[in-house]
Formats: sequence, structure tokens, C-alpha cells
Amino acid sequence: MFAIKTMLLLGLPGGSELILILLVVLLLFGGKKIPELMRGLGKGVKSFKEGMKDTDDDQKKDE
Repeated sequence: MFAIKTMLLLGLPGGSELILILLVVLLLFGGKKIPELMRGLGKGVKSFKEGMKDTDDDQKKDE
């Protein structure tokens, strides 16, 4: 509950803040590195989802 109140007080970043964050990321990593980072992130998320599915399947078999 405290986290929700803190989030509401601080607010979410608006349009100008998001643009500034994206520009900083672009400057830090460069245009060619960002797709590689996103591809790696996507593979990690896919692997995590598959692991969660396997865990659920194992729990159902045990029942």
C-alpha cells in the first residue's frame, strides 16, 4: 500500500521525461547496440515464461 501511495505522489514520467530517458539510453548504448539488448531481453523473458509454464505443469502432475 505504501508503494502505491509513493508512486502516486512521485507520479509516472510524462512525455518529455520519457524522451529524455530514451535520448540518454541512445547516447549510452548507440543505435546498433539497442536492438541486440532488446533481443537478449526478449529471449530472457521467453525463457522465464517457459520455466514458469514447466513449473506449473510439474505441480499439476504431482496432484
